[in-house]
Amino acid sequence: MALKARLILLNFLQFFIWGSWLLTIGAYWFQTKHWTGTEFGAIFSTMGIASLFMPAIAGIIADRWLNAEKLYGIFHLIAAGILFMVPKVNDPSTMFWIMLINMIFYMPTIALSITVAYSSLKNKGRDIVKEYPPIRVWGTVGFIVALWVISLTGLEKSGAQFYVASAASFFLGIYSFTLPKCPPLGRGHKKSFIDELGLNAFALFKNTKMAVFFIFAMLLGASLQLTNAYGDTFLHDFAKIPDYHDLIAVKFPAIIMSISQISETLFILTIPFFLKRFGIKKVMLFSMIAWVLRFGLFGFGNPAEGLWMIILSCIIYGMAFDFFNISGSLYVETQSEPGIRASAQGLFMMMTNGFGAFLGSRISGIVIDTFFTRGDQTFDWKGIWLTFAAYSLVVAVLFALLFRHKHDPKSFSSALIH
Repeated sequence: MALKARLILLNFLQFFIWGSWLLTIGAYWFQTKHWTGTEFGAIFSTMGIASLFMPAIAGIIADRWLNAEKLYGIFHLIAAGILFMVPKVNDPSTMFWIMLINMIFYMPTIALSITVAYSSLKNKGRDIVKEYPPIRVWGTVGFIVALWVISLTGLEKSGAQFYVASAASFFLGIYSFTLPKCPPLGRGHKKSFIDELGLNAFALFKNTKMAVFFIFAMLLGASLQLTNAYGDTFLHDFAKIPDYHDLIAVKFPAIIMSISQISETLFILTIPFFLKRFGIKKVMLFSMIAWVLRFGLFGFGNPAEGLWMIILSCIIYGMAFDFFNISGSLYVETQSEPGIRASAQGLFMMMTNGFGAFLGSRISGIVIDTFFTRGDQTFDWKGIWLTFAAYSLVVAVLFALLFRHKHDPKSFSSALIH
């Protein structure tokens, strides 16, 4: 099999695993197990907790002691065993620890998959900038396919979705050992503990503008997983209303939600134009306004005459997600010294997928239980989504007032080249 095809399969399976449960665990949690929002917020916070330290630790291991493709395979095999245990869990406290262990081994594989792809392409003399994006897009395709498989097989509310994820993780773990060798490149290079963990990038906080940027990255990061966490079970809840019970959006919510990922692949292509034309501040503001619309449209939408609002919300997700994540990482790239750029990107991910995701998941669960759970244990979804929209609006207004950045197209392009 050609190298490109092998890396496509790697990326497809990497995100197929995640897509098998990430959007549908909410339906399993609320519709089948009937556990609480606070406890569910804790489950989604496991991604944030794992993202705080595991990618850095995995990076050190791959740089110094073990081939990246072998470490990648070992992590996926361990995660496969953990995912297989999930359907057997019958209490939310145990579920938290099981999912935390799963995330500890899954989250670093995202960075390791990039390391394996970059190393393999470089060793073959390939142009990474040209060849990697078309390979990476198959990861999003894998996520979408997983959503459709889980939805069409009727597993959205079933623990069997974790068996699907486990099988994919096991296959990818075995497959990883057949990939091109990616030996440690850091042997013999002495670094301080601070440098090893990428903590030298925290020096960027000395720059007021960068400090403000990272704080808002954390605040916006709190929004990133909210619709992933609650969107599927939100649509499932309409089944309790007779007028909506047999509608397609209620029977197959994950398929409707997959429009978000399809949109994501399209909006990636527009980022160069928007960044060059409007600059990072306006592009980030576009993202924040898109989050307001994403949540607000969910608040007023329904699976019948309001289905267009839910679909439009899913389309807008592409702008909300990409304009923040991709543009933010490019901004960090242009504002960091070459010696700490990798660490700076790690810091950006730590603030968004680490601290931001942790706080967003935890606080959202508590807010839902405290203010939007009725006596009969049903949810005030309109209130939930509009609260999320109001939060995003406040963040957008504060960002517009506090983040000061003057766009210079020439210097921005030059920084990316160098």
